[in-house]
Amino acid sequence: MTDPVRLAKRVIEQMHCSRREAELYIEGGWVRVDGEVVDLPQFMVSDQIVTIDPDADLQPIEPATILLHKPVIAQVGPWPVTATSLVTPDTRWAEDDSGIRTLKRHFAALTSPLPLDQDASGLLVLTQDGRVASRLSEDADRIEQEYIVEVSGTIAPDGLQRLSHGLSYQGRALPSCKVSWQNETHLRFAIKFVRSGQIRYMCAQVGLTVVSAKRIRIGRIPLRKMAPGEWRYLPASERF
Repeated sequence: MTDPVRLAKRVIEQMHCSRREAELYIEGGWVRVDGEVVDLPQFMVSDQIVTIDPDADLQPIEPATILLHKPVIAQVGPWPVTATSLVTPDTRWAEDDSGIRTLKRHFAALTSPLPLDQDASGLLVLTQDGRVASRLSEDADRIEQEYIVEVSGTIAPDGLQRLSHGLSYQGRALPSCKVSWQNETHLRFAIKFVRSGQIRYMCAQVGLTVVSAKRIRIGRIPLRKMAPGEWRYLPASERF
């Protein structure tokens, strides 16, 4: 058995490349050790078979943004920790047309700039990209979010008007939003800067009880037809 060496060193020897190029090969998911992709340059190898994909691209890996169809979760725990546990290679939406290759590193250090309540479902953004996180956090009061809310009870006579304008939450007057009936039991909210528990509170003020809430759009990004627990990548061509 040969002495163990860093995977990056083995790639340098095989490809006659620089250390940085070797790291890009590995971090890009182009290197396999005994048939399994390994994306850690410091991974130690000895007699294993190391192969490099002939189609390898040395472009640096861009930070990923993942769009998850978050299901309702009964488990008590902070977000996005519970949400990120749902994002695995096996739960990627089969119709994801982003063209982005699945890499293990895409599932690390994800943040959730526009979280969802645990008892709500729908579109949840998980990102490694500081630009995306800043955009959603800093412009939250300008980016419209769309919810479908199932309710029970009898709405007050002026309920739709009050939901659209005239309510306060946590000591502040809420900005105007668009609320309409989708059918007899479901309301559609087009609303900005939603705080935790806000929609449930708003409905209670006009005599309604929220049965379920589902976010179906953030800005120009729709949920699409992903099943609960499935996710897709946000490609560079899509903007919030």
